Amino acid sequence: MLSTTLRIAAGCAFLFLVCTASPAAAQQAPAQRSVQDIEKIIREYLLNNPEVIFEAARRHQARQREQQARHDRELLAKYRQKLLADPHSVVGGNPEGDVTVVEFFDYQCGYCKRFAPVLEQAKKADPNLRVVYKEFPVLGPDSLVGAQAALAARKQGRYIEFHEALMRVRGKLDEATLMRVAGSVGLDLERLRRDMQDPGILNAVSDTRRLAEALNINGTPAVIVGDEIARGAIPLDRLTQLIAKARAKGS
Repeated sequence: MLSTTLRIAAGCAFLFLVCTASPAAAQQAPAQRSVQDIEKIIREYLLNNPEVIFEAARRHQARQREQQARHDRELLAKYRQKLLADPHSVVGGNPEGDVTVVEFFDYQCGYCKRFAPVLEQAKKADPNLRVVYKEFPVLGPDSLVGAQAALAARKQGRYIEFHEALMRVRGKLDEATLMRVAGSVGLDLERLRRDMQDPGILNAVSDTRRLAEALNINGTPAVIVGDEIARGAIPLDRLTQLIAKARAKGS
């Protein structure tokens, strides 16, 4: 990105110099100047005016953010039903809430674990917040098994408790750890193991993966509120702002 910015700044600097050159210098057409002459002019200008580079970088980044936000809005409009009303996804918080937070996560993702208490705080503070949980295992086989176990726990009516407990686990999430956590929240372990083999669970995970890819979500966590996608863990104040913005828009 910086090299692109430098080229843009250099081009602007060169045009500025050509336009403001003395009449004698202006008579020498740019095409007649050597590459070395042009490079020297640009270098001297940028050394004397380094703020041009930083201003160009800021504007370039702002344009990229706006383009990304516009593209996100288009994608979210296209996949709104799949995000908000997918029967494979568990809904927490207030199922009848006026604002929905959709989270894509992985139980082995450290950033997801960092964001988990933020989301919990938002749920407790906002009785009208609806939360949709999207199992998106991206960190290997253990992550996939964790997602299978969580979705299997849904069959026993204990998804939320199990989900929250798994988000508090530190270290490797192997099968022994999964079963220990499952037992701690009152799950029937034998039934859980059987239910984890349900082909419908793997189909649900695959559907979520395809949805994430369609939305250009490549990592976890990713949080969707209203018509915005926040990629990565965000602090409580940022999440609260997104919720308030979505509520004001009625989305």
